[in-house]
Amino acid sequence: MSNTGLNLMGALKTRMHWHQSRQKLLAENVSNADTPRFKPHDLKAPSPAGGGLVLAQTSPLHLGPAGSVNGFDPRDPKRFETTPSGNSVNLEDEMLKVAQNQSDYQLAASLYSKGLGLMKIAIGKGR
Repeated sequence: MSNTGLNLMGALKTRMHWHQSRQKLLAENVSNADTPRFKPHDLKAPSPAGGGLVLAQTSPLHLGPAGSVNGFDPRDPKRFETTPSGNSVNLEDEMLKVAQNQSDYQLAASLYSKGLGLMKIAIGKGR
């Protein structure tokens, strides 16, 4: 019997914990939008258990990883705007991150719930 399903469930659980921690941090960024010299924070996404796939760029003419063009990653904009008080929180960006994080958490929770349901059916206790 393979434990691939259990690894998937563990990965989903880790992802949900990460989304919970990130939501707390993003909420702190929003609540400190008017605090002088406050710098917003974010969490790095957890890496896959196997380390993920690494793209090999065999020619300098090849494109880089998806979403990046010549070192520019549109998903990670640099913070150029800073208020005179030294605060660099952009409420629009933070609220977009909050909404995306919530949606991603709901997806992971739904997949986790469906996985548990399938396991219950497999052992004969479902329905």
